[in-house]
Amino acid sequence: MTIMLETQALSKQFLLHLQGGISIPVLDHVDMQVSAGECVALAGPSGAGKTTLLRSLYGNYRAGSGAIRVRHRGEMVDIVTASPRLVVEVRDETLGYVSQFLRVVPRVPAVEIVAEAARGMSAEEATRRAAAMLTRLHIPTRLHGLPPATFSGGEQQRINLARGFMGSHPILLLDEPTASLDNANRDIVVAMILEAKQSGIAVVGIFHDTDVRDAVADRLIHVLPLQDAA
Repeated sequence: MTIMLETQALSKQFLLHLQGGISIPVLDHVDMQVSAGECVALAGPSGAGKTTLLRSLYGNYRAGSGAIRVRHRGEMVDIVTASPRLVVEVRDETLGYVSQFLRVVPRVPAVEIVAEAARGMSAEEATRRAAAMLTRLHIPTRLHGLPPATFSGGEQQRINLARGFMGSHPILLLDEPTASLDNANRDIVVAMILEAKQSGIAVVGIFHDTDVRDAVADRLIHVLPLQDAA
């Protein structure tokens, strides 16, 4: 199978400038590979560094050392050494990310927030698909034209998910995608992840809901606090 994402000896430390420059290691020599159509779940206790690893894969956190290679336009690009412009290009075309929190421009309607994430389709088609995705995720039609700032936490998370899946990126990073969802919406997200896998998308996710993790993950990668991993 085609490898879409891999890390080699990936390490990350946080430098606390206000604490005398203390360095706190979080990740140490992480090696992983994720293939097309595969879902890899990051497992481990709270505080072990799972979200740090996910954000490092996306380039939000700069790695201390090692490599993060992403298959972009048929070639492996190292996110660690790539220029900021190339990282933005990789995010636009190849690497999608769904965080736990919705961060969008205020006063923009929900359907537009989702539609603007579409790639390779007309504005009309993107709007139709965005509306259909919001409806699938149980966002009422009456809310599609409203800005999501006043929506509930669960509604905002579903908009975030719709936006993330709308991009159809070849690689998708998911940070607790069902954390604020009820059972019905959780099942819909599970179905969406399975459909993404079937279409060849590589998925890396954090799933604290073990039922969700068991339903979608092909493999687990255990992330342990460094003192426990030693």
